[in-house]
Amino acid sequence: MSAGGLFEGAGRWLAFRLEPEAAHRMAIAGLKSGLSPVRAIRPNPKLGVLTAGLAFPNPVGVAAGFDKDAEVPDELIATGFGFAEVGTTTPKPQPGNPQPRVFRLPGDRAVINRLGFNNEGHDAAFRRLESRRGRGIVGVNIGANKDAEDRIADYVTGLRRFYTLADYFTVNISSPNTPGLRDLQGRAQLAELLSRIGEARQAEEETHKRRVPVLLKIAPDITEDGLDDIVAEVLDKTLDGMIVSNTTLSRTGIARDPGEAGGLSGRPVFERSTIVLAKTRERLGPDLTLIGVGGVDSAESALAKIEAGADLVQLYTGMIYRGPGIANEIVRGLSAELDRRGAAGISQLRDGRMKEWADTPMPG
Repeated sequence: MSAGGLFEGAGRWLAFRLEPEAAHRMAIAGLKSGLSPVRAIRPNPKLGVLTAGLAFPNPVGVAAGFDKDAEVPDELIATGFGFAEVGTTTPKPQPGNPQPRVFRLPGDRAVINRLGFNNEGHDAAFRRLESRRGRGIVGVNIGANKDAEDRIADYVTGLRRFYTLADYFTVNISSPNTPGLRDLQGRAQLAELLSRIGEARQAEEETHKRRVPVLLKIAPDITEDGLDDIVAEVLDKTLDGMIVSNTTLSRTGIARDPGEAGGLSGRPVFERSTIVLAKTRERLGPDLTLIGVGGVDSAESALAKIEAGADLVQLYTGMIYRGPGIANEIVRGLSAELDRRGAAGISQLRDGRMKEWADTPMPG
């Protein structure tokens, strides 16, 4: 039986007897211990992806939110992920929103969270990243403190602080759990944010003789006009790409709404996020990096994101329901699909169904 199969039996039963945040702490502790039963399978060169100037061994990554404080990025990569993204990290530590704030919806393979950027702050994450021994690709997801007088300044601070350590940056303006944060997706504020980020990166690049890619992470709850504005600013400010998408405020696709505020993730957001992903690729063009997130929990869903326009995919909620072996299972499935199609590499499959997904109306 596969690691995923074992987890979905006794392992998930045990984990789900714990409150969600306690289960998460247990998972982090287990990875820290070095006793994880899961180890990355032999890499398949056909799954390598070269994008944003980085060589990813496979296209399956861990989304931000799992390892907020950069405690276990290399341990996650050791279980089979092609890359890991830590954060969201903010300049000052903050506790986030009151508990309880994470709610499982097992029948829907979904989670609602209203964590609110709870994290230990830049100093703690910096110390851990500085002491890394692994060489895998690790991105840093930067955000703003809830009480910041100048939220854009917090993003600039994050980029400058982690510039020598990050393999790429994600500018996260799409969490629904920090009041007013998504306002930064509006064109005027977004233009100012990306301009100031660009100026800071230029200065750091000149100092360190190294250009670190910057990606913008957006919400799936967006209009066509709003997406037009965002992509126009990304292209104008010469970012390296986008991540689509964060959690949704919609409750479409779940069997029963528990009435909890927060962002919904997991299988119910797959269709919505994939439509927005394809529409983004259509506007972004073929050259910039696009990472697909939302409902990825199998080789089939990962492949669908790639065919809709993603260079890479990320997951988090899928790991909650499928367990620590999920990356290896997806990698095996993608390898098998490449063999079945006679494709020389996973990047050949990108955009295969992009037009079909892009022509689908935005969900209401």
